[in-house]
Amino acid sequence: MDQQTPQVTSANTIALPEMRRYTAEELKAAVLAKLTYAVGKNSIAASQRDWFLSVAFATRDIVVERWIESTTATYQDGRKRVYYLSLEFLIGRLLYDAMTNLGIVEPMTAALSQLGLDLAAIRKMESDAALGNGGLGRLAACFMDSMATLSIAAYGYGIRYDNGLFRQIIRNGWQQEAPEDWLAHGNPWEFERPEVSYAIGFGGWVEAVGDGEESMRHIWHPAETIEAIAYDTPMVGWRGRHVNTLRLWSARAVDALKLDAFNAGDYIGALSDTVRAETISKVLYPSDATPAGQELRLRQEYFFASASLADLVRRHLKQHGDIRSLPDHAAVQLNDTHPAIAVTELMRILVDLNQLPWEEAWDVTRRVFSYTNHTLLPEALESWPVPLMERLLPRHMQIIYLINAVHLDAARRKGLSDPSVLASISLIDEHGGRRVRMGSVAFVGSHKINGVSALHTELMRQTVFRDLDLACPGRIVNKTNGITFRRWLIECNPRLANIIVATAGEKALENPEVLRQFGKLADDASLQEHVALARRANKLSLARYMAETLNLRVDPDAMFDAQVKRIHEYKRQLLNILETIARYNAIRANPTIDFAPRVKIFSGKAAASYVQAKLIIKLAIDVARVVNSDPTVRGLLKVAFLPNYNVSLAETIMPAVDLSEQISTAGMEASGTGNMKMALNGALTVGTLDGANVELKQLVGDDNIFIFGMTAAEVESSRAGGIDSAQRIAASPILREALDEIANGVFSPDDRARYAGLVENLTHHDYFMVCSDFDAYWATQLKIDQAWRDRKRWVRSSIVNTANVGWFSSDRTIAEYASEIWNAPFRALT
Repeated sequence: MDQQTPQVTSANTIALPEMRRYTAEELKAAVLAKLTYAVGKNSIAASQRDWFLSVAFATRDIVVERWIESTTATYQDGRKRVYYLSLEFLIGRLLYDAMTNLGIVEPMTAALSQLGLDLAAIRKMESDAALGNGGLGRLAACFMDSMATLSIAAYGYGIRYDNGLFRQIIRNGWQQEAPEDWLAHGNPWEFERPEVSYAIGFGGWVEAVGDGEESMRHIWHPAETIEAIAYDTPMVGWRGRHVNTLRLWSARAVDALKLDAFNAGDYIGALSDTVRAETISKVLYPSDATPAGQELRLRQEYFFASASLADLVRRHLKQHGDIRSLPDHAAVQLNDTHPAIAVTELMRILVDLNQLPWEEAWDVTRRVFSYTNHTLLPEALESWPVPLMERLLPRHMQIIYLINAVHLDAARRKGLSDPSVLASISLIDEHGGRRVRMGSVAFVGSHKINGVSALHTELMRQTVFRDLDLACPGRIVNKTNGITFRRWLIECNPRLANIIVATAGEKALENPEVLRQFGKLADDASLQEHVALARRANKLSLARYMAETLNLRVDPDAMFDAQVKRIHEYKRQLLNILETIARYNAIRANPTIDFAPRVKIFSGKAAASYVQAKLIIKLAIDVARVVNSDPTVRGLLKVAFLPNYNVSLAETIMPAVDLSEQISTAGMEASGTGNMKMALNGALTVGTLDGANVELKQLVGDDNIFIFGMTAAEVESSRAGGIDSAQRIAASPILREALDEIANGVFSPDDRARYAGLVENLTHHDYFMVCSDFDAYWATQLKIDQAWRDRKRWVRSSIVNTANVGWFSSDRTIAEYASEIWNAPFRALT
């Protein structure tokens, strides 16, 4: 391959050489060589997993070649780097993703065929990387793909969780959590970097050195030190032109074994430091229901933020020398509040370790950081008890106090003297026990704060950050989320992708304007037939999965109606379940009515300590058991809860969905990306005007989406008038019947009181407006039944959805970040 240096063609574009092409013979030889020399097997003894490793290592070699070129070029041209700090990176399986971006799927398929192997079967041998929970982590993964695609010099920083979130197991209809041992067979994509290690401190005391305030220096003496060890995974972009690094930190004890304790017979005590240290990188989102759980979460967040900043500062000083120039060469993006402690850590590095004056250090810090807010939910805007912070991070608590004092003084000088406003913008919440507001720390320490949809950004200005926006005007901007079309169209739905290429050309896969041309043929009967056949094939694949997993037989010609996402009350799976029960009742009560046959598909995990969400899962499964065993339904309704939702399962579900349920309480979903993925794959959306549904409606048109329910403003107004829904329920016979059946144990004959509290809560404390929106939702679902019967119109709308959601590409989102927040050069796709 030619070793060409990229050329910076303008302030924000980069020209790069094309990726070389590989033949099937070359790839076959590479796979066989890896089988022999990396796996240590011959073709006779090789298992399916051995072949997977061989293919992964052969693919990785191509990635690494480009990785080294990309890294070398970044050092040579000195371009600005972006550092993306995220507690989650839900990257899923990487083999097919890397092969797609490198353009070697076809020759590798041919090479494996010559060896008597099937690429589709080999792909399934790879474990999903358990490094995330839901939309936040999947967004970070899409952004890593797009930053590489646009040739932005970027690092992703996170934690290398040994067990990730958890593997969801359903026993007797209840969610149970098991360790997600995704590393049990190793990870062929990562490179351990034992030489990249940083000492991370906790606890201890702070020593003040010097005579006067001007010369005073502070030295933190941690009581405990843990090592952060780097593991690097190359992330390849589209066409393989650029490769970035995902650097994940693993926690290790400084002394892995207390030999004196071991020799004294205290074998467990000899390993106590190792166990305590490695706990940090064991599990994503340990329960914070206990003080120990809260401390572990804070330790996790500081651990990875501190290691990441130490790493990027080291790199900057090695290349540029002067710490003051850090904002010119580095942009750090905080993905939600989890990494917010990085603001105080950088101040510690600048002031304590590099002796910058406070004002200069604060200027550098603010210019380096930007912060993405993903939610307005109070529990997601993290806060930590002041006593915990003072004990675990004493120097950082001192820095927070000083940042807060300077921040409040500046607000007073701007005329914000109202005590309630000052209390609102303070970094310390004095109500109900003193707590540090990490969202506010991230806000004041960043030069830009972005929401992730137009509605969400406006609500940020009006609600949670209203007063901070007054104190620090001009910082809030919008950057609507996006998804990578590589994984969520080309890889998971090749049938549709091939139709698009045949119709609008290959550029349609990367250029939204070209993709729109696909929609101009939406009325073409031949195109409609091809799209319908592709979707039916995808639905057959999902139907087979449901048969294998749940022993449930479904009709692929029925409407596949899916709500697949994290289980949470604001996402309103309960509303969908209530409609399912109402539909079940209507089918039995009106056997002569021509109901559109439906398969209701639920999937998602509930947080381990979220009791109500787990109860919702149990209700969905209880309803499925009753409905699916009732012969009077005559196949018009099936209900499925698919366990252990992850990226790979999503790749099976998304191409098969006919109706996408995006029914969150208006004003509570920041953006959503499942709505984008399903619309891209041709699903029609039923949803509220919430999150990115607002932009989706604008893009596809009112005739190609089903909108219902209250707006965010109407929700706020309704809550102000009270959240007791007893009268609404009394006025809605269909809703009342469904709730009565739940409360009376129709779906839980083994425990008739199981859902009494749930129904009581909906009746008298309907904060998420489930009952308030039910009638509108039911009426809209009946309209959807009518629309489904007009198959040509439905398929036309499906084509229009696919053609008009190109704006939701994460390439567009990242280009906006690069040009409007990071000031980082990128190579625009043309």
